[in-house]
Amino acid sequence: MTSSGPSSRTYALWRRLPDNIVGHVLFSMGMVARVPYFGTVLPVVRELRPGYCRVTAPNWFGVRNHLGTFHAIAACNLAEAAMGMAMEASTPTTHRWIPKAMHTRYLTPATTRLTAVAELSGPLDVDAITDGTDVVVAVRILDSCGTEVVHCDITTWVTPRR
Repeated sequence: MTSSGPSSRTYALWRRLPDNIVGHVLFSMGMVARVPYFGTVLPVVRELRPGYCRVTAPNWFGVRNHLGTFHAIAACNLAEAAMGMAMEASTPTTHRWIPKAMHTRYLTPATTRLTAVAELSGPLDVDAITDGTDVVVAVRILDSCGTEVVHCDITTWVTPRR
């Protein structure tokens, strides 16, 4: 990532908290307080750095569909949480981002807890962004065996703050 300004408050908070389950849960509770809908999947941010985020979610009755598998929209919610935190860690305070589109492929039913791994498609060179640009974040959603069960490509629109 090329940055032209200080990191976001979100990423600064992540770096201040301890890198253990207590810090991860505290950070995740703050994320859910700011974006309450993410709370429906009980996410826990496990790893966060510019261009990357890993979030887990349990397979509890609130995310299961009528077949007993992880509901497709709950998986999309988990993907958006991971993408959002990756973008927060990647976008300095001089810029802002917003989701623009999501392309999702449901690859196989998920019967276990899930892990969403979000990665930017390339370095975010904010110094080159003068009007706005699309940034694609690929999100792989894996079951507990490491099988990719859902894949999302989420397009965000990044612009300078004016």
